[in-house]
Amino acid sequence: MTAWIKMVPVDEATGKLKDMYELAKTPSGTVDNVMRAHSLRPLSMQGHLVLYRNVLHNPDNTLPFWFLEVVASYTSMTNKCAYSLTHHWANARRLMNDKARSDRVWDALSKAQPELAFEGKELALLNYARKLTADVGNMVKADFDAMRAAGCDDGEILEVNQVCAYFNYSNRLLNGLGVTTQGDVVGYYKEPDAD
Repeated sequence: MTAWIKMVPVDEATGKLKDMYELAKTPSGTVDNVMRAHSLRPLSMQGHLVLYRNVLHNPDNTLPFWFLEVVASYTSMTNKCAYSLTHHWANARRLMNDKARSDRVWDALSKAQPELAFEGKELALLNYARKLTADVGNMVKADFDAMRAAGCDDGEILEVNQVCAYFNYSNRLLNGLGVTTQGDVVGYYKEPDAD
């Protein structure tokens, strides 16, 4: 079973759902279960897809894609969402393309101690993402001011805010419907070529 909810198989889709599946295809040519979970309501898949691609894969973002994937992973770790963590940690690791560094980052995030692998702007943004996920009701202006003091500009803060907000939405979709990675091609990015 890939989810607790009925998901229409790609080869059985018709009409709007078929069109949405076509738009939702990954670079590997498959449709991930996170999108297939919307198959009974294709319009929610459309909104999800637009948001996902713009907050995480838009070339106009100024923070590096590897770091946005780390934010996605940290949010998913905090929420205990195995699905998103599996996909997006694979992306972060592939984009970092440095096993020792990615191992340090994984260890730090797993311990909820990003300071073991990050400093400055990146650390401030990760601390913000963690609080925004785990303690959103206690967000205060001082949280924002700490990012500014670490050198973050408002656009960078917004990028992390949106990645974090998107993954809080997606983690709840996935965990709430019991969606698994069974049958997915894990990760958006390919493994780097071995030297």
